[in-house]
Amino acid sequence: MNWINDALEFSIERTRANLEIVTGFPELTKSGAWEYARGGSGGWVGGHWVGLLWLAFAHTRDEMFERAAREWAARLAPRQHDTGTHDLGFLFELSHLLGVQITGDASLETLALVAARSLIRRFNSRGKFIRAWGALDAEQNRGRAIIDTLMNLDLLFWASRASGETQFAEIANAHARTALQFQVRADGSTSHAMDFNPDTGAFIAQGTHQGLSASSCWSRGQAWAVYGFAETYRNTRDEIFLAASRHCADYALQHAPADHVPFWDYASPLVPNDVRDSSAAAILASGLLILAEQDRANAERWHDAATTILQSLWENYSSRGTREPSILIHGTRSKPHGSMDHGLIYGDYYFGEALRKLATGK
Repeated sequence: MNWINDALEFSIERTRANLEIVTGFPELTKSGAWEYARGGSGGWVGGHWVGLLWLAFAHTRDEMFERAAREWAARLAPRQHDTGTHDLGFLFELSHLLGVQITGDASLETLALVAARSLIRRFNSRGKFIRAWGALDAEQNRGRAIIDTLMNLDLLFWASRASGETQFAEIANAHARTALQFQVRADGSTSHAMDFNPDTGAFIAQGTHQGLSASSCWSRGQAWAVYGFAETYRNTRDEIFLAASRHCADYALQHAPADHVPFWDYASPLVPNDVRDSSAAAILASGLLILAEQDRANAERWHDAATTILQSLWENYSSRGTREPSILIHGTRSKPHGSMDHGLIYGDYYFGEALRKLATGK
């Protein structure tokens, strides 16, 4: 398929051009320019930018990309001690562990293990969930967990293998089971958030922060679920997680519009006259390719669906012919917060990740 190579080459050249202009960790585009993650320390998206650099190096073997990836990864080093976020998997798996995978340089593992130790401090043992937001001593959001955290569990499973300490995998497994119990609905849709009494661990209710409502299905969260449960199955071989990923994937594919790129929330009453989220499509496609690797009985179905989504993204949502410096356009960061129709660095990363899987088969 020539379009796969064309899309990869375009993505790499966009990354090369961005490397020459960015001064901080890019997060989203507005009016043809990147806006950077707040605070200069990468926010939750710093790993996605570094990950794009690693992917570009893996495909081209251009040492410039390797040098840049190492330099930008080093800027994230202070975050290894950050106990105020659940996003350490996003940050250190893509900036450091992906670098190990591509270069074989085991020295990059050191910071990732420290980050994993920081992450497990957010585990609430009563409710068996990893708290999403807030400093450890902050009262607000003490009992809130979100679907995005499934994407940070792979760091913990890796940490158990790397250290020989079972606590990391036990916490990851516990959180995934809690998410499955309280966030995945009977029809395969998901809630963005789940709230607990932080002192007793009792479940209170489903909720949302970036979706339409507590009972709706935010499309990027649904993609996180497909991807995250597939990864959890890969790490645990527990069939309940494979079934969960399949169930969530079925919902996403059954509710996809004609061009296979979802609206920002599947329950939006404004469909078909509402905004899309190209990042949700990219994440879903990459997650479906992981699911295809793990679910051999249905591999062709998942692989074909991922390919169809990626081709639509390339043909209809790439930044070719625009002023946008991102690879993809028409991403929705958060419609409830008025942040819509952007290029998004995480959409770009998962688009590149999925393309590389198609091109290399791994």
